[in-house]
Amino acid sequence: MRVVSIDYGKKRTGLAVTDPLQIIANGLVTVDTGHLFDYLSQYVSQEQVERIVIGKPMQTNGRPSENFTRVEQFVNRWRKAMPNIPIEYYDERFTSVLAQRAIIDSGVGKKVRRENKGLVDEVSATIILQDWMEANRRK
Repeated sequence: MRVVSIDYGKKRTGLAVTDPLQIIANGLVTVDTGHLFDYLSQYVSQEQVERIVIGKPMQTNGRPSENFTRVEQFVNRWRKAMPNIPIEYYDERFTSVLAQRAIIDSGVGKKVRRENKGLVDEVSATIILQDWMEANRRK
């Protein structure tokens, strides 16, 4: 079964997913945050998803960021509507910075980065998922 990760943003949300054996994390898509719940509901009806991992937006001092309230509202809505697919938080600090660096290092030009702002969100979701997978392998 797959694991889906979410990098939840005010406007756009990046999604990533594992392969069925949970070996590799890949970017899935970036969606308008207003359509996230519907997109994800449809996705889990078509794919076998074990759980969802959502980035927990924290400040460097360990306190929740301003986006945390929106993330928490989404998590509560998901838990009520889809109790059979657990959703859990995972620290997302610095993932956007790491995603931007990875995109630049991969050779994506400035024009493409400017036109495809959702790429950072999708790569951030992939980093969240990879980190989550590594942490769970050590357990």
